[in-house]
Amino acid sequence: MTKIKFCGLKRKEDILYVNKLKPDYVGFVFAKSKRQIDKYQARKLIANLDESIKKIGVFLNHKVEEVKEIAKFAKLDILQFHGDEEPGFCDGFEQTVWKAFRIKDKNSLKKLDRYMVDGFLLDTYVKDSYGGTGKRFNWDIVSGTNDDREVILAGGITCENIKKAIEEVKPNVIDVSSGIEVDGLKDFEKMKKIIEIVRG
Repeated sequence: MTKIKFCGLKRKEDILYVNKLKPDYVGFVFAKSKRQIDKYQARKLIANLDESIKKIGVFLNHKVEEVKEIAKFAKLDILQFHGDEEPGFCDGFEQTVWKAFRIKDKNSLKKLDRYMVDGFLLDTYVKDSYGGTGKRFNWDIVSGTNDDREVILAGGITCENIKKAIEEVKPNVIDVSSGIEVDGLKDFEKMKKIIEIVRG
């Protein structure tokens, strides 16, 4: 069954929501964005998070030491690198590592083989933006991407298109952020709907 990640949690209400709904993963954004939090906020939120839910930190062109410090302080399970990190950068961590790639066309997939990471996160290419745009890409480009590593599909996933996304791409994990928001805040009903659609 496809696993579910809800990304960009910021408030104690968000933690209450996910504790009820039990997605497989939740993401905390340390990169500069409207969903950014710091390591202190993350640690406080994570302290109240159900232990069965894996904690992901989203980083963007951070320094190695900074990533390690935040990961240890906030007790993260998975590190998601969303910037221009080179393969060598991604190798030096004890946590599971996911590397994000912004998909524009078939050429965007050529970089994947250079990275010895645990998972590939496929997101939408938007000029001057590294994710969280709410825009989807043409899933035909990555349909049937065969790899031993986890494939995580992101980019404009909503209640309306998530079933199609799973059928076409067959990802291991589906990553939703703006698609579970109303006026920039996480919405319990939208989260619940995603869980119901995916888990049936």
